[in-house]
Amino acid sequence: MKVPSQAVGSAADPDGLEGRLRRFATIWSRAIFPVTATSLTRVEFEEHLLPLARLLSDALHARPFDSGAAQGVGAALVEAHCTDPDALSRTLGVVDAYLVLYCGAGDLPAEESRARCARLQHALAAGFAHALRERTLSEQEAIARSALTARSDAMEALHATETRFKAVFEGAAVGIGIADLEGNVLEVNDTLTRMFGGLEHHVRGRKVSEWAHPEDRPGVWDLYGELVRGERDHFRVEKPFYRNDGTALWTNLTVSLLRDAEGRPQYSLALMEDTTERRLLNLRLRYEATHDALTGLPNRTLFFERLEKALAAGDGTRFGLCYLDLDGFKAINDSLGHAAGDRLLVEIADRLQSCATAPGEMVARLGGDEFVALTTGPDTQHEVGELAARILSVLASPVTLDGREISVRGSVGIVEGPAGERTAAEVLRSADITMYRAKSAGGNRYEHADPEADARAITRHGLTTALPTALERGEFFIEYQPLVRLGDGSVHGAEALVRWCHPQHGVLGPDRFIPLAEHTGLIVPLGRWVLQEAVRQARFWHEQAPLDGSARPLRINVNLSPTQLHHPGLVADTVDVLERSGLEPGALCLEVTESALIGADEDLLKPLRQLAEMGVDIALDDFGTGYSNLANLRRLPVSVLKLDRSFTQGMQQHPADPVDIKIVEGIVSLAHSLELAVTVEGVETGAQAEQLRELGCDTAQGWYYARPGPPDRLHALSLADAV
Repeated sequence: MKVPSQAVGSAADPDGLEGRLRRFATIWSRAIFPVTATSLTRVEFEEHLLPLARLLSDALHARPFDSGAAQGVGAALVEAHCTDPDALSRTLGVVDAYLVLYCGAGDLPAEESRARCARLQHALAAGFAHALRERTLSEQEAIARSALTARSDAMEALHATETRFKAVFEGAAVGIGIADLEGNVLEVNDTLTRMFGGLEHHVRGRKVSEWAHPEDRPGVWDLYGELVRGERDHFRVEKPFYRNDGTALWTNLTVSLLRDAEGRPQYSLALMEDTTERRLLNLRLRYEATHDALTGLPNRTLFFERLEKALAAGDGTRFGLCYLDLDGFKAINDSLGHAAGDRLLVEIADRLQSCATAPGEMVARLGGDEFVALTTGPDTQHEVGELAARILSVLASPVTLDGREISVRGSVGIVEGPAGERTAAEVLRSADITMYRAKSAGGNRYEHADPEADARAITRHGLTTALPTALERGEFFIEYQPLVRLGDGSVHGAEALVRWCHPQHGVLGPDRFIPLAEHTGLIVPLGRWVLQEAVRQARFWHEQAPLDGSARPLRINVNLSPTQLHHPGLVADTVDVLERSGLEPGALCLEVTESALIGADEDLLKPLRQLAEMGVDIALDDFGTGYSNLANLRRLPVSVLKLDRSFTQGMQQHPADPVDIKIVEGIVSLAHSLELAVTVEGVETGAQAEQLRELGCDTAQGWYYARPGPPDRLHALSLADAV
């Protein structure tokens, strides 16, 4: 293999990547130079290793990750005569200890860097072994063939041929055995004898067929049959054998056919390379790459392999998956420390393993405090529920940490169904969504996946991710619903109601996206935009009002979310918007829900007081739904009560519900005694409007008057009132 001829500048920055690569190459050369048969000096040998170090560094950071380059590095070591077994073990030790340390910077998480490093070690060992095997086998097989063929040469060359054959046969680094066509082992060298335990009589004289092993590859004995019949000249397989003590010997086995001078099959020649230690190394590296370092459970990589295999099974096979997330684990980490949190996770992992012991069941840790349990078989519809119940049951017992008993709860999302219908990613996403549904329902429970709930959650996620750019692209617009004076039926003002014209979902009401904006914090810029647009529109209405004063100026109501109430720039932003538009503060009313002000302290009320002192009206929206103390009305800086529609729905019938009438009458009397105006929402009939007028309500809004619509329609209504 030729390594890249990249320039190696001696003047490279010692603290940069080139400097770190050079230090890595120095450590590497010091480790393997003593066991390398080379004519190079150590400094020259270090320069030879530097491009190989660069290949490993590049492979560590490659996207997508590909460990193939490390195989080339292993082959390059063999090409550089680093064929001593210690050269490989020392190289793996250097890569394990120093590759991530010197070359692991960048955007890779530490855990992924270590996993990649382990896979690079695996590939390097495989490349080294493959190159060494090819080199050894080609040399030894050629010599062995020549020696055996020479046995049939002229008698005068017999002694020399036997001498050469014996030297090659006995001194070979691989095990060599010769058998006749009936499978009787005739000759073995010392290397092969040692591979089988050191007792020659346990090897010589045995039948080849006695070396069958349960883990033999399918068809390996068919290949042997074809060879002794002369139908093929050689074959190569990975084959295990039993040693005399019952342990397994893994080999790379090459079997060749030896023919006589007339070309008839005569003997079979077997070359065996002991790969047991390399196989154990590969298994260890594989284990580390597929198991969680903290708990020993299978990790995300191995879980996805098992899940994909289960989903690809078909033939009526079903699967069941439980996705577990611990409730309140962050609080445990914050209060007791991460070390205690890790011990808790180890204990939880042990308990979960005890829940999944049946055939077809497994437990894995995906990361953090998230675990999954998988079950497969024909009856997972019943089994997965039992598995989830067992999981919650083992979590019920407190965990003792440092003398404290820690109560652990968890939320489980269950996905169950036939194999072959969904991908692993789709199954895990559904389980994750369902788990959060269980957590939202109070936790310490499990929920079954619901395709409709999944679709809603996916839609919510899509809307959440689209919110930031939607404001930039101008996808939001405002509709206005008129506020009508019950006394004379004239238009008093309008409430600004934001809408989202989504490219895929069409026009969305605020109930679809305002909670998402609240959750992400985008409600602040969105709310400011709504305030700007509504105030600008109100200013335009004022400018269009008749000069003779026949129409009173329209007021604009704008909703404030709880997040906006807590935002430190609320007062400054409102003042700025009013000053830029030229609208008088008295023409603006900010609506705050009653629930947002329950238990509000003076720090929260201070911005509202400042706005009220400026002349801005504050309306208490959805009044009657928050179970607030009526006495608190005296300390709130509000001037308007907006009575929730639930109190007036009984007035849509005839006769009106007398209980509703008494309640509304009492609220109106209380509000007026506190000098508060009363606005009623959800007016839908003329009888309802008349009843509310008789009870003394001041203004109302609802479909009886008009649905929310464009601003020009509201302006037309106000002009009609003036006429």
